[in-house]
Amino acid sequence: MRANTHATAAATFVQDAERTGWHDKALWFVRQRRDSAAQAVPEWEALRELAFAIKRHAVGNLAHYLERFERRATENGVSVHWARDASEHNAIVLDILRGRGARRLVKSKSMLTEECRLNPFLERSGIEVVETDLGERIVQLAGEEPSHIVLPAIHRKKEEVAALFHRELGTREDPDPAYLTEAARHHLRGRMAAAITGVNFAVAETGAMVVCTNEGNADLGAHLAPVHIACMGLEKVIPRTEHLGVFLRLLARSGTGQPVTAYSSHFVRPRPGAELHVVIVDNGRTAQLARADFRESLHCIRCGACLNTCPVYRRSGGHSYGVTVAGPIGAILAPGFDLARHASLPFASTLCGSCADVCPVKIDIPRQLYRWRQIAVAEGHVSWRKRWSMRLLGATLARVSRYERAGRLVRRLLRHAPGVLGRSGLTPWSLSRELPVAPQESFREWYRRERGTS
Repeated sequence: MRANTHATAAATFVQDAERTGWHDKALWFVRQRRDSAAQAVPEWEALRELAFAIKRHAVGNLAHYLERFERRATENGVSVHWARDASEHNAIVLDILRGRGARRLVKSKSMLTEECRLNPFLERSGIEVVETDLGERIVQLAGEEPSHIVLPAIHRKKEEVAALFHRELGTREDPDPAYLTEAARHHLRGRMAAAITGVNFAVAETGAMVVCTNEGNADLGAHLAPVHIACMGLEKVIPRTEHLGVFLRLLARSGTGQPVTAYSSHFVRPRPGAELHVVIVDNGRTAQLARADFRESLHCIRCGACLNTCPVYRRSGGHSYGVTVAGPIGAILAPGFDLARHASLPFASTLCGSCADVCPVKIDIPRQLYRWRQIAVAEGHVSWRKRWSMRLLGATLARVSRYERAGRLVRRLLRHAPGVLGRSGLTPWSLSRELPVAPQESFREWYRRERGTS
């Protein structure tokens, strides 16, 4: 499969300067809401520490808690299915639907099903799939994939949504968000035959599945449809019900700046006359578990905080990553699936550390991005120009004398030909930035001259 180069894919997005600007501002606004919400909780950092400890324990004892969850869920009358990969997940879902004669399916937002490419698979099999989350429905009607794990249509302006709804749903071209939301609500009513939801947390102690939404669409689908299928990555399991309070306080505040999601629904057993299934999916997660350097990435609760704060994501858009989970956390997860294809993603970062600062479960994202860079270079997934330049830079920085000679040479070149160097195209960085005026001497040279020491 062709390699995904983030910089190349981002070029299309950044050509629209206006879109790039408001996309950046919109996400930074959400980041600021997160900061305000976090500051309103005096024990915020203690909650983060506790969440990290719970997740580390759960991931470190994953088999035990998954087996316990299966036993409890089965005792509650839930049908539990296991899938090694996306193909098995999709086949299980299709088999359930065909066994009940379902021809139409309503879906709540689920990044796992996006990861497994469930929608196109079911549509090829003759099943109509209707996304009920507003953002997901927008990108579905537009023939796109989500660009954000919490805000799927953040890359779309309200005027574009109005035009899309006018074309696909016959509404008037009114960009008022309230009108568009109401139009979508009426469009989706009466379409409940079978329902799929994601799972935010699976409680091993009780066998309960917790789904967090803001629109109530998951509740509506799960309670009206005779068949409810919940799809979850195996890392979603947590040990006990009491741990939910920690994660629910962190999730919405980190993702959108809300105190809590509008709906936190607990599905424990099927209602009378209905069916409840859960599909537990691996799809590369145990492989990530086996990588000691990256095991911590399985702590992620998909709040989107690292995307909202990342300067690269905010100004390049989610589609430039070429994966379901974009942004900093996606740049850790994707290379584990296919390093050759996604080797550029760990480099799509300034390593500024902001993602680690806002992560509610304290994942050290910059450290893992840096480690993937090392692996990508070692395995030959980086261009010879980058490898050569890094070796040269390493050799230069290894000795003070080399560093000083290189500094003098560069200062002379910049004084005589700054424009030529800036427009040379040697690096994309130089094409969009003015190089500074070169100083006459380095700090070390000035210090020697002023103090008479080396």
